[in-house]
Amino acid sequence: MRQGNATDAPLVDGLAVAPAAERPVSAVRLASVDAYRGLVMMLMASEGLGLGAVAAAHPDSGFWRFLAGQVEHVQWVGCSLWDLIQPSFSLLVGVSLPFSLASRRARGQGFGQMLRHALARSLALIVLGILLRSDGRRQTYFTFEDTLTQIGLGYAFLFLLAWTRPRVQALACAGLLFAYWLAFLLYPLPRPGFDYASVGVPPDWPHLTGMAAHWDKNTNAAAAFDVWFLNLFPREEPFAFNAGGYLTLSFIPTLGTMILGLLAGELLKSGRPESQKLRLLVGAGAAGIACGWLLGALGLCPVVKRIWTPSWTLFSGGWCFLILAAFRWTMDVRGRTRWAFPLVVAGMNSIAFYVIAHPFRPLIDRTLKTHLGQNVWERLGGPCSPILDHAAVLLCMWLIVWWMHRRRLFLRL
Repeated sequence: MRQGNATDAPLVDGLAVAPAAERPVSAVRLASVDAYRGLVMMLMASEGLGLGAVAAAHPDSGFWRFLAGQVEHVQWVGCSLWDLIQPSFSLLVGVSLPFSLASRRARGQGFGQMLRHALARSLALIVLGILLRSDGRRQTYFTFEDTLTQIGLGYAFLFLLAWTRPRVQALACAGLLFAYWLAFLLYPLPRPGFDYASVGVPPDWPHLTGMAAHWDKNTNAAAAFDVWFLNLFPREEPFAFNAGGYLTLSFIPTLGTMILGLLAGELLKSGRPESQKLRLLVGAGAAGIACGWLLGALGLCPVVKRIWTPSWTLFSGGWCFLILAAFRWTMDVRGRTRWAFPLVVAGMNSIAFYVIAHPFRPLIDRTLKTHLGQNVWERLGGPCSPILDHAAVLLCMWLIVWWMHRRRLFLRL
């Protein structure tokens, strides 16, 4: 925890309380970046505002079914709004890094000092992610699928790439994605008669076919790696599969997402005209969506968020570029920032918000119902009571980080 200037603040340094053109590059915090990050934090902490429960109470409503589908992960192939939370957060780490390095250089820090900080941050993110994913039982339990852990595993490499030219960064991203794609493609498919239940795949699972079968659930190269790797750690029972299909090695294509963010950050930090920056962001966004979709449509690499396929890196990265461009145009170019104040507050203290939203959320919920009544939301909202319940908890979490914001308290790693 640190009290200080906003330019020193949270996880990934990068906010502006004024349009970027009014401040030196080394001191700029882009309002668009913090607001976008804040939107991601608010979505994550909202737990979908209970829209799934509301949809279940209105089984004949297509409207509620659509909304509920956007706040939960797709089963395997495809994308929903909820699936864009993690790639957005990961990409914004890369976007903010050039501004963070410029700020540290301005304060007289050298490469060695910054490298030590990057390594310490990587370790802290990995450990924090493992702790937040703990199931709360006494025995040691290790998993590396949390967003923070995935970022931490790749952050040191991202830091080193930040000292290279954009062309090198782009080639590194392409090389990582190609190598990861090839590793899956070369891993042998299950033999006929394979017992899919032994790896947690239900009988009615929509198996992928053809080349795409190499990216099926829990029978792929990275799943085999986890069976070896995760059993190196103390466990109550041997690890056999991840119920959701999530993988430790997904940090490699996640690093590709962060590199895309690094390229975007270098663009935003450059002296190019704002109109050109926006055109490049929108163009790159459209190209990423098209390329990712085409790879999936041709059966070369399905678009799967849960295992972060290379096509998902491109597809989700494209959407993130478009969202970033929209925030950039609205806030940094047009200077319309007041509407986004709640998002900026959450984005400036993103790690604090992330931590509060995990272990403290049930405590806040219980406390509210203890003092307001166990059925308070049912009395006020009827069938839509889950929305009120989740919104009230979200407001309380936001008020905590707002209190920290007013006192210049930022949780830094």
